Parts: sequence; structure tokens; C-alpha cells
Amino acid sequence: MYAVVGCNECANMWLVTDPETSETAKCSRCGKTHRTAKLKRFFESEDRAAARQARSALLAKKRGDSAAFAEVDHVADLEAAVEDAGIDDREYLEASGLDADAVDAAGDRAEGGGGSSRSRTEVVRDAIEAVDDPTEAAVVERAAAEGVPADAAREILTRLARRGEVTESNGRYRVL
Repeated sequence: MYAVVGCNECANMWLVTDPETSETAKCSRCGKTHRTAKLKRFFESEDRAAARQARSALLAKKRGDSAAFAEVDHVADLEAAVEDAGIDDREYLEASGLDADAVDAAGDRAEGGGGSSRSRTEVVRDAIEAVDDPTEAAVVERAAAEGVPADAAREILTRLARRGEVTESNGRYRVL
């Protein structure tokens, strides 16, 4: 069961799934949580597409565009037309002269899905835990061995201490 309901705070209309069994519903615009039983139901249907179409018609009527809405195809038909329109990402990349597989691989690496590169902050944090005597000099030396410039490692140490992610006591660092 689907119901088109309205928010008494911002006048937004949205679909609620299973309005009989759900206790609360949250407005998709303002975020107010409503008791489902107290929400005004403008339309109810077992068919989600019918409920979406009714919501669209109600929104058009609310804005004074009922006549224009009557001339438009069903919402589901419009969505299908949008899906079929234009070109997909792969076609666009290849038409631009880019290797779509290489772009996908780069995206995976950027999201951490395959590459083993770590950020400078991670290298410094790991260096604190890896060295026996985690003084600034030892941590900077270890981080520099893993590709983090010494000045950057010192700055990262200061930033981590300021944020409370590491502590420094008697010249020794410890990850919290």
C-alpha cells in the first residue's frame, strides 16, 4: 500500500510505503517526523506508479498547472523516456577519446577499492606506532622513508596533536 501524504510544516507531499503499519514518517524536505496515523492522506493505492502519478497531479494542481499536466505523459512513461535519452557514461568517455575501463579503474582506486596508497596522515600515524621510540625525529624519519616530506610530517604531527588524535608527552608521541 502506498499513500500520498503532506507535511503540515513545509507543505511537501511525498509517498509513504505501508502507511497502515508504519508508526512514523519523515518529511523528505524539512525532516520533520510525523505520526503516520495523523498524516493527511491525499491518495492511496496498492500500485506505486499510480501513487506517484497522483502525487504529480496534486503538485501540478497546487501550482495551478493542471491543464499543462493533463497534456504530459504518465510519470512512468516520462522516466522511461529519460532513461532512453542521451548517451551513457561509457559512450561519452569513449567519444571523448578516453579509455572507459581506465577511468573505472581510477575511480576504484580513488575510492580505496584496489590501490594500496595511503594518505600522508595515515603514514605519519602508522609511523608513530611502528617506531620503538616515537620522538618527533624518529616519526619524521620513518614517514620520510615512506615518501612523506619531513616538513609535511612535522606539520601533520602538530595537526594530529591539536585535534587530539595523538598525544605528546616528554617528547614522545602516542596514537589515541
